[in-house]
Amino acid sequence: MPVTVGCAKPANIRDFLRFQYFNMEYTPDSMTPLERRASMGLAGIYGLRMLGLFIILPVFALYAAERLPGGESHVLIGIALGAYGLTQAVLQIPAGWMSDHYGRKPVIYAGLLLFAIGSFIAASADNIYWVIAGRAIQGAGAINAAVMALTADLTREEVRTKSMAMIGITIGITFSISLVLAPMLYQAIDVPGIFALTGVLALLAMLFVAFVIPNPAITRFHSGSGASSKRFGDVLRNKDLLRLDFGIFSLHAILMSVFMQVPFVLKNNGLEVVQHWQVYLPVMLLALILMVPPIIVAEKKAKMKQVFMGAIALAALGQLSLMLMQGSVWGVMVSLLLFFTAFNVLEATLPSMISKIAPLAAKGTAMGVYSSVQFLGAFFGAMAGGFLMQYVGGNAVFAFAVGLLLLWLLVASTMQPPAAVRTKMYPLPEMDGRAGAVLQQRLAQLNGVREVMVVPAECMACLKVDMSGFDEAAVENLVKGE
Repeated sequence: MPVTVGCAKPANIRDFLRFQYFNMEYTPDSMTPLERRASMGLAGIYGLRMLGLFIILPVFALYAAERLPGGESHVLIGIALGAYGLTQAVLQIPAGWMSDHYGRKPVIYAGLLLFAIGSFIAASADNIYWVIAGRAIQGAGAINAAVMALTADLTREEVRTKSMAMIGITIGITFSISLVLAPMLYQAIDVPGIFALTGVLALLAMLFVAFVIPNPAITRFHSGSGASSKRFGDVLRNKDLLRLDFGIFSLHAILMSVFMQVPFVLKNNGLEVVQHWQVYLPVMLLALILMVPPIIVAEKKAKMKQVFMGAIALAALGQLSLMLMQGSVWGVMVSLLLFFTAFNVLEATLPSMISKIAPLAAKGTAMGVYSSVQFLGAFFGAMAGGFLMQYVGGNAVFAFAVGLLLLWLLVASTMQPPAAVRTKMYPLPEMDGRAGAVLQQRLAQLNGVREVMVVPAECMACLKVDMSGFDEAAVENLVKGE
């Protein structure tokens, strides 16, 4: 399906959602039944795919070392664990571009099929090399950008932030569930069975996409969520964005290195793999609770940089604690709680900071680069963790994590505090480029407006506004033509 540009009558997404599907009234800030169904469904598909990537983290290293030919090499275990990150990093942005030109659903179908094929290859692997191949193919099913773009196609500007938040929350919950569920599934169906199960779920997800997720009225590039090749230079020259990219690279590198070593630490403390959920369950529940106050302080009190720096320091403390207290199960639990509380805070604040810092016209590109670097960090961290375990020793993994976090702390300290702004999106009536330029100029003159992007082709106005002192009524009057 080719990209549709402009707001065809009456097929801009606002009118389509209102009349084509439901022909009912709705309040501007509430989701229609269609938007709710699409958002929840796409969040589920995104979460399902991430579950398939995360769920082997707590169990694979021990399984490979004890039972898989080639698993005596920690380097190969690390490559197998992180291989998905390399292919995901390379293919994510191109897959998003393909979805602009050939349609969202065909790219999602292809990605889920590749993911299923990779899962079945890994399930049937009789040595570590075939697992590496399967994990690489899993990562090649890069549907993240296409799912985000389809979400944008199926939601109005007023509720799109809510929809994207659903996906973000689903990823966090999926990660926590995977850590608890993996040891239980390991006992019931073993690691090959876990791979096979994720493959079956990916095939079922294809049916879900076909029969539950609506077809969009319009498939088009979205400035707020899509990566544009014209904007890469702007993103790569922005030092604050590069600092955040280094941060997400480091965070996921450390995450993967943790799961190269911690399963062995728990086993050395007398816990078999099937018992590891007893550690992860309380840790993840408490970490999810403890992350909330710092995030509220960061957003509501405009203390983003202070909370951000504090979370990096807390993560470093957690890794240092793992090194010093690994001889006790309780010590490991406390250390993991420190780390995962910090991890959750950083996972939540990093995208928010990207949104605040990136120019509106380059926001989608900035997020695309950020996501690709995140997956590249996962590959690097798993490989580095395996190399250190093989040639230096297990404590070197924790030392690596502490060192990388201290370097990140130094890099982040030079960053300018993000402005206390939020992004607002407004639907527009059809207008030509000249009228759009006039509207953009008038919006930019309003109090509390920091930046404006009016895109007539997308029937959308996007503003960065102060969190206080912003006259929303004046904006709404202008975009309505009053």
